Amino acid sequence: MLPQIDWARPWYDSVRPAFDRLALQGEGFIDAFNRNAQALGLRNHAGLPLRFVPQAALPEGAAYEEFIGATGQVPTRDNLHDFFNGLVWQTFPLIKRQLNALQAAQIAAAGVGKSRGPARDAATIFDENAALLVVRADDAGRALVDALRGHRWLEALFHRRAMFGPDAQLCLFGHALMEKLVAPRKAITAHTRVTFAGDEYFSLDGEARRAWLDAAVAGALELEGLSTSSFTPLPVLGVPGWWPGQDADFYLESTVFRPKRTA
Repeated sequence: MLPQIDWARPWYDSVRPAFDRLALQGEGFIDAFNRNAQALGLRNHAGLPLRFVPQAALPEGAAYEEFIGATGQVPTRDNLHDFFNGLVWQTFPLIKRQLNALQAAQIAAAGVGKSRGPARDAATIFDENAALLVVRADDAGRALVDALRGHRWLEALFHRRAMFGPDAQLCLFGHALMEKLVAPRKAITAHTRVTFAGDEYFSLDGEARRAWLDAAVAGALELEGLSTSSFTPLPVLGVPGWWPGQDADFYLESTVFRPKRTA
């Protein structure tokens, strides 16, 4: 299963350090996850130590998010989907903890129900398919974000491509998104959440950037909550430098880089 992952792809930059720390040598990855979770001191929102357990530990009829909140145990299957989920817990533990707290609170208030409701829907989308875009908080950064939200793809991703790296950085968060990108297709699109940062962020090294982003986004979720309006779509292979052949025509394929819907 794991040899399918091409770790040289830039979209795995966010979780590659967590994978490297596993130092897998033929063992099951749940044991390695737990070793790292203990070393990192990971806990859920109730303060319980975080542990990864086989899927069979989830009682029949129990809600997955509620079980994590009540026990600190993350049911984990032997597949790529749950493998990436474990890596995200080890990379952005504060965001994962806050998402689980939001979902558990909604379940406690309204039950599981046949539908999740808007708050749980937004949390699930975030958990499964989000990307975190950090943009320098200046006029050029705000213009870039305006272009992305307006689906002015050629402006944002071609004419402003030099901003990606020095002034803008995309970090994948959603574990389902990472799983889909094992077999990359141009149409794969992230639900992107924008965070503006000052110059100090862009002077940090990779580990410090991830810690800053983890704390900043988790804090914003705690203060503001979450709704689907928080996201803007972004076809992942359109990120400058993430795929070959990104000339102007690449961004004119309207079935992927879709124009903004108008009323």
